[in-house]
Amino acid sequence: MDGHFRAFSFVDRITRPGLKVRGLYQIPAGLAEFPSSLVAEACGQLAAWTAMATHDFKLRPVAGIAPAIELIAPVRPGQTLELESDLESLDAEAVCYNSLAKVDGLPVLSLEHCVGPMVPVADFDDPRLLKQRFELLCGAGAVPGAFNGIPPLAMEFTAVEPGKSARATLHVPAQADFFADHFPRRPVFPGTLFMHKVLELAARVAAGVPVPANHAPWVARRVNDSKLRAFMPPGGSLAFEARLAKQQGELITIHVEAKSENRVTGHSRIIFSSRSNTHESA
Repeated sequence: MDGHFRAFSFVDRITRPGLKVRGLYQIPAGLAEFPSSLVAEACGQLAAWTAMATHDFKLRPVAGIAPAIELIAPVRPGQTLELESDLESLDAEAVCYNSLAKVDGLPVLSLEHCVGPMVPVADFDDPRLLKQRFELLCGAGAVPGAFNGIPPLAMEFTAVEPGKSARATLHVPAQADFFADHFPRRPVFPGTLFMHKVLELAARVAAGVPVPANHAPWVARRVNDSKLRAFMPPGGSLAFEARLAKQQGELITIHVEAKSENRVTGHSRIIFSSRSNTHESA
């Protein structure tokens, strides 16, 4: 079956179009997991629909800069994401927006002042099909449950110094279902899957950092200064390096950088926190 609007689409319905757009996405119940990076993807896609519609599907945003992503709570398969994206600015150069995702009215993730550079829609997708999809989302909505999960994206660890640093290589698959949806005319490795691997590598470093006495293990709470500098095509490879940048009480900061052919393609700072067992049980 064609993966377009199925393999990497995370908005089922737009309940309120406009610059303060609202929407819904039902996480398929049969999935093993739905990582926070895909919640961020859903928020970004909601903003992208407004940006594309405003430009009559001639331009669309792509992943660029995310100054702050707050990881508030995990989500589970079967839950429904309540999505909010407020566009701060929108022109032919870029879109800037804030987003919030909720489950049962409670926040699970937020994005602050994200910037997506605009590119020609026709280079990446069929404008006519996108317009038809937008009309469907604003009307009856799409049938939920199309997403089948993320394929294995194993990282090859090349050096690990517990609690201090780690290096790993990610081989972007030459073929994957999500490329049919991201994007049909020019497949690109999704920036939020890049974020997924950044969090995985950062967690590997954090696991080796001693936690304060009577505290729970480190948990990623915030992604700061995330930036993608280049498109990541199928079949390429990314060399990741994560290092402990700062430790202060209940917080640690891990900086992650990725390179392709010795050129920096992206970077992020991940903030982890630990909480006292007394606080957790209160």
